[in-house]
Amino acid sequence: MFYEIAKNCKPPFTPFSLYPSINDRNAWQNLDEAWKQETLRLGEQYLHFEYPCLLATDFMDFSRTGNRTRYEDKLFSKRHALDALVLAECLEDKGRFLDDIINGIFSICEESAWQLPAHNTYIRDTPQLPLPDSAEPVLDLFACETGSILGTIYYLLKERLDAISPFICKRISHELTVRIFTPYLNRHFWWMGDGTTPMINWTIWCTQNVLLSVFLTDTDTAARSAVLQKACKSVDYFLDSYEEDGCCDEGAQYYRHAGLCLFNALEILNAVTSNRFSSLYGEPKIQNMASYILNVHVEDKYYVNYADCSPIAGRAGVREFLFARRTGNEAMAAFAAADFVAGLPATLLLPEENNLYYRLQNGCTAATIRDFFHSCSKTISHPDIYYPSTGIFIARDDTLYLAAKAGDNADSHNHNDTGSFTVYKKGQPMLIDVGVESYTKKTFSPQRYEIWTMQSAYHNLPTVNGCMQSDGEHYRAQDVSWQFSDDICEIAMDIAPAYPTEAGLLYYKRNALLIKHKEIIIRDRFAFCSGKKAATNSVVLSFMTYEKPILQDAEHELKFAVGSLGCMYMTGVNYLKTETIPIDDARLKKAWEHEIYRILVAVEDEQAEIHIF
Repeated sequence: MFYEIAKNCKPPFTPFSLYPSINDRNAWQNLDEAWKQETLRLGEQYLHFEYPCLLATDFMDFSRTGNRTRYEDKLFSKRHALDALVLAECLEDKGRFLDDIINGIFSICEESAWQLPAHNTYIRDTPQLPLPDSAEPVLDLFACETGSILGTIYYLLKERLDAISPFICKRISHELTVRIFTPYLNRHFWWMGDGTTPMINWTIWCTQNVLLSVFLTDTDTAARSAVLQKACKSVDYFLDSYEEDGCCDEGAQYYRHAGLCLFNALEILNAVTSNRFSSLYGEPKIQNMASYILNVHVEDKYYVNYADCSPIAGRAGVREFLFARRTGNEAMAAFAAADFVAGLPATLLLPEENNLYYRLQNGCTAATIRDFFHSCSKTISHPDIYYPSTGIFIARDDTLYLAAKAGDNADSHNHNDTGSFTVYKKGQPMLIDVGVESYTKKTFSPQRYEIWTMQSAYHNLPTVNGCMQSDGEHYRAQDVSWQFSDDICEIAMDIAPAYPTEAGLLYYKRNALLIKHKEIIIRDRFAFCSGKKAATNSVVLSFMTYEKPILQDAEHELKFAVGSLGCMYMTGVNYLKTETIPIDDARLKKAWEHEIYRILVAVEDEQAEIHIF
């Protein structure tokens, strides 16, 4: 798709200038007023910023302790500061921020490595090296993103920096050549793709940032041409990993590093080739990839989540809005604009975003997206939908929201969650998917499924004869069917294959249905293989809630109030206990502000029914 077009794209390339450099004073003066005020305020907070030194022992901390955050917090704080200072200087153009910008440029250029310690390896899924080899740079997500930050600074400020010293931009060019362009063109990193291995968000995220660093700087024509050709091959490999329905198997959070990076890569390629790639916005797969984020939105800040994705996956905003406009999806544009406004002021400046280009894109689009929001009469509609590629089922009415996952346990960032479901009521989480704790060395290791958040017992699933689900492609749902109507939306599946043979299941059929404007019903029926005596078998259902479940009746029927949100009653089960799970991990705290709960019930006679209303 992309490479077929790229083969006919010959130099010279059109200068890449979608957004203004500091020289275009009219453009900067006419940007959104609130964005300008907040940009200056944030830049002033970083005046005289002391860029932290990244020590060798800081880098080794990951291999020694498994902790990622101590090193990453230092590294990211430098980039956040530099981004804020650059945009403030572009806006003001008085030289007030330039010394701090130069300090930031040199501080980053003097780092021994731009890759994270957790990614310091040359071969996928091999142990990380304790220290970097500066002579052989590793191109990971954040090395490529650092390249794009310096490339964006070069584009925005070159004339002002050259007036101070020509060696500033010369240093940027040197580091980009050594750390980005040379390894990109002369080595094969796994994320580049080879047509045989499925790709993930790394492929398009890295590719987008390499394109930015090449086309925002004065790179020679031969390098630009070679990068464009190689990049387009990688984009095709990335797209090959998606089915036609466009579903992101990593979840809404990772869409921002997948679908939206595809959008920016396409924008760059169009801009430098006089729109040779523009027809691709009409491709059904790309249109479906764009609209995914609208379809998995629940309400306000919440999204359907599975795998490592958080239910609070970040507000939609400028990139979603621009992608929607390019693909002609007015409902998605209306959603993105509304979410951008709802998320103010954070959506205005993106203060926790590393990527300077995204921040620039935000500033140059803020007025447009605000105007669109205030003039838009388009009703935001979220469809009931099933994604066959991943088994994601979503149905809603004006009060209840049901999502369920069929599929398998081999997704990127997988949790063992086949057959699990989540429920929202009035836009609030009722039965939840917990998400993932802060990444550590264990998160992406053979011990991954020792982490409780990855385990099926901490999803809304059964534990059978003491067995949780297993990970791998053949641990999956089978006999999946679904239907949608104005009154009832239903998915049915057999999740027995998601469990190891030790569970002894013949089948475990789960139906999840939304009877619109009434209730959600979960029906479980199961049987054991011959030779398994019924008296020795056990099935324990877990239900994860955010609000505290209050047992109201356990004598006639098992009934709970879930906070003040709603009720659950169950038949065919015996109550075991309710566990309180404290939330003390920093990443989980962003989604769950207080403790969560797990209800455990034992199924009596090979069937159970749960009503949620």
